[in-house]
Amino acid sequence: MNESNPYVPPAVWVWDQPNGGTFANINRPTAGATHEKPLPRGKHPLQLYSMGTGNGRKITIMLEELLAAGEHDAEYDAWMIDIFAGDQFGSGFVELNPNSKIAAMIDYSGSQPIKLFETGAILLHLAEKFGRFIPQDSVGRAQCLSWLFWQVGSTPYLPGGLAHFYKYAPVKIEYAINRYAMEVKRQLDVLNQRLEGRTFILGEDYSIADIAIFPWYGGIFLDWGYGLAEFLNSAEYPNVERWAKAIEQRPAVQRGIRVNRTSDDVPGLIRERHSKEDLD
Repeated sequence: MNESNPYVPPAVWVWDQPNGGTFANINRPTAGATHEKPLPRGKHPLQLYSMGTGNGRKITIMLEELLAAGEHDAEYDAWMIDIFAGDQFGSGFVELNPNSKIAAMIDYSGSQPIKLFETGAILLHLAEKFGRFIPQDSVGRAQCLSWLFWQVGSTPYLPGGLAHFYKYAPVKIEYAINRYAMEVKRQLDVLNQRLEGRTFILGEDYSIADIAIFPWYGGIFLDWGYGLAEFLNSAEYPNVERWAKAIEQRPAVQRGIRVNRTSDDVPGLIRERHSKEDLD
């Protein structure tokens, strides 16, 4: 788009040409599988199908925190779903998650398999299953769920949208970048104010609210992949920076962020995790 030849939306949008950008050969305006690819299954009750992105890291961090807390039944098999290669449109993954987004999980521990998609749902399932990282009182639980849904309802389209137009789009569109940057900075300010005088989102108790928010907004301060820390002037949010760096130092978090990362993405980190020994 330019001022001399502005884009005028048609009366009815039609997908008649690739949109360009990193995901041009994968994305399309229809749902469903594009190829046959059954999902593998390992030996543990929890089977995770994901990738080490902002969304994917939420679940592996949660699982590693559960294991660190002594919950041996949280042992899991992690299977790589490479979204850059279109694995999310394989038949097995689409059957598990019709929306073709990571992460997805199957819990085989009960009499019938429990199929889960959407990271907020997975985090809540695991927290309730093990009675960990979620307050048991109604007031604390309400606060925890409010911040959990704040994350799932905003970050995929705010820092995720900014990252798309800032890094992955075929052209840099000033309006789109400015619009997303403004909203991301507003949310960072929300988070910075919340963390004033608090160690974690809920106060002194580490919870699934922290686990959900950390890979997205904490990742900005740790400069995980998008190069947005300087662009967003992260120094304006000292409480978020302190919180992010403290969570990053947790041993379980260190293990969680190593799972299902491609070797060309983060050299030296493992591709799949099938047992705890793989991370020791």
